[in-house]
Order: sequence, then C-alpha cells, then structure tokens
Amino acid sequence: MSRFRLYPTREQEVLLLEACGHARYVWNLGLEQRIMWRRWQGPTPGFAEQCRQLTEARAESEWLRSGPQVVQQQALRDLDQAWRNFFAGTHHRPTWRKRGQAEGFRIVGGQALRVRQDNRHWSSVLVPKVGWVRFKRSQTLPEWKSYRVTRDRSGRWHIAFAAIPEPIPAPRTGKVVGVDRGVKAAVTLSTGEMSSPAGLRPKEAERRLRLQRKLARQQKGSNRRARTKAALARIAAREVDRRKDWVEKTSTDLARRFDVIRVEDLKVKQMTRSARGTLAEPGRNVRAKAGLNRGILAAGWSMLVNRLEQKAPGRVEKVPAAYTSQRCNACGHVAGESRESQSRFRCVACGHEANADVNAARNIADGNPGAGRALAARGDRVKSARSVKREPQRTRPPKVA
Repeated sequence: MSRFRLYPTREQEVLLLEACGHARYVWNLGLEQRIMWRRWQGPTPGFAEQCRQLTEARAESEWLRSGPQVVQQQALRDLDQAWRNFFAGTHHRPTWRKRGQAEGFRIVGGQALRVRQDNRHWSSVLVPKVGWVRFKRSQTLPEWKSYRVTRDRSGRWHIAFAAIPEPIPAPRTGKVVGVDRGVKAAVTLSTGEMSSPAGLRPKEAERRLRLQRKLARQQKGSNRRARTKAALARIAAREVDRRKDWVEKTSTDLARRFDVIRVEDLKVKQMTRSARGTLAEPGRNVRAKAGLNRGILAAGWSMLVNRLEQKAPGRVEKVPAAYTSQRCNACGHVAGESRESQSRFRCVACGHEANADVNAARNIADGNPGAGRALAARGDRVKSARSVKREPQRTRPPKVA
C-alpha cells in the first residue's frame, strides 16, 4: 500500500462521509443477513445474490441511490472475501463496522485509475459522486488497480493505492544480525546499536494528561466532550505516525545492510493480554502488567517484524526465545543470576561483562544454540521452574473455598 494524505474541501468531506456511511450500512446489512441465515432457508446468499438485492434496495431507497453504486457493491465484495478468509482459517470472523471507527470505502476497476497530476507536489483523484479531491504527492505513485479512502479518529483523510512493492535486494555480504526487542530500548542489534521510536514530547505528554483529566469531568454526549476526544485523537495519531515512521526506516535499514535478520519467536498477542482476571479469580500486579503491555505495544514489536518479512522475504529467521537473556554469549553458560540488572550482564561462570540487551541480541544472531538444552547454575538441565537438585521449599497450603 502507498498511502497519501487527502485534502478534501468541506463540501467534499460531507460527500465522503456519506459514502463511508453507505459502505458501512451495506456491510452491516449483509453481515446481519449472513449471521441470521439458517440452513432450512437454503444456501447462504453470496456476493451475486446480495448484489441483486442491493439493486432492488437502491430502487426503493433514495438515500442509497444518492451514493455511488461501486462503493456499495465493493463493500459486499469485501464482506464476501472476509467470510472466505475466515473459513480458510487465515483471518478472524467479520465484525460490525461502527461509525467513527475505521471509516472508509474502496474503489476498483476503471474508476480507480482516474488520477491527474496538478503540479510537482499535488495530484487529484476523481472519486465517484464526489469530484476531484486533492492529495499530497509525498512519494512516487505506484502501479495500482484500486484504492481505498479512509478517515482516522483524528479527522484526517488518506488515500491508499493497492500495490505490492518490490522487496529490497540482499546486499550479499554474508552478514547476519540479531534483533532483540525490548521496552526501554525498542530494538537492540548484535552490532551494539540501539534504537527506539520517538514518542511524545514532554509538553505533548503533559497536554494529553491534562486533556484526559478534563475528559473525565465532562458529561457524556456533550459537544465539549466530543471536542476533547478529538484533541486526544490528534495527539494519539501523532504518536502513531512517529512509531510507523520509525518502523519503516528501521526495517528498510536492516533489509539493506544484512543478508539474514534473526529475531525472537515471540507471541506478542499473548504477552500483551490483560492480567485483570475475573471477579472469582482477580489478577495480580494488574497495574504493572498494564504498563508493560503499553510499553510493548508502543515499541511496535509485531509491526517491525511484519515489515521486515515484507521487505526482506525469506531472509527473516525466528529463533527460540528461551534463555536468550540468561545465556552468556562468550562461554554459553546459562544462569539467571548473570542478569544483574535490566542493562547489566555479568556471567557467573567466566566473568564476561556486556550490556544485557546486546548479549541477548548476539545470542539471537547465533541462532540461540542454548535453547532447549540450557543448564542451570547448579549444572543440571533446566526442565522445570525448580531444579531437581534444589532443596524442597515450603509451599502455601491451597485455599479452601
């Protein structure tokens, strides 16, 4: 996808929002029909049948007829593809579209090719029943067959042209790099380099906190609360843009410099689950876990690996994450006591000293040879949480309900 910032006029923005409403309405209506359909009613309506029903609905509804038909038909086509992906096991079940969240629509076919260049920095796209809408030409336009118009929560419009970019060629130097992902330093390389995305500036963070406190005092449904939420969304969008910019630059740099990029095989979705628990079994250290989750998500762990796999296909290797932070890269000894602090590593066996994240990144670059056969400090293999050579410890009796 090649995305550009769209700058519609006020009149065009009203028409774009109406097109988003049409696409959302048709999607939800088609989704409801498929969910409520029962076997005794016959085969589930597919894309062709729902398009026929859409034609009948447009003849009866003036509101639907006022919108572009290509937008509404494409919403049904996207819904049909979403169900196919769900049954194939590659995606989640299609869900409802809500107003103000992920607003957008897609244009395909010949109507998607109507783009003109106004000058060196600006171009325009002809959106059906909206007109020529200007967008900032921040990069070279790719070869495309469709595009998608979206609006984020901060009120900004974007146009994304569907195109698969060419992968970055390998430098063919034979260099291998290990990438250790963390919270304090988002990325630490086996070469010793560290990098993190630029977050909010101190004044921006202070303004966000002030707006959050203001939002908590305002009445739900009021216009002032809506304006405060819009201001918070603009600050959040600024932070997301900086994270995405850092991910793009970092992934491109790694793909150009190294032939093989090795990362830990982490289940980020499971790692960032809430620790709140239930009423019957409440979680422990909930606030600390919530802070860790925010740090992991702010570092863009999954986004970085996804972009690396897209820019350097076949050159990204995932290695087991076990004991990468406890294994000494010099002698291979594994001991939790070697990790003296968050940033300091000192091997209890050979005395090797290094930055803890750099040591872990070098283990990842080596393919983590100690995974699965790690040794505890007592010399026996690590198979459980407690060494078999350790004296039995007292345990608390089970709680009686």
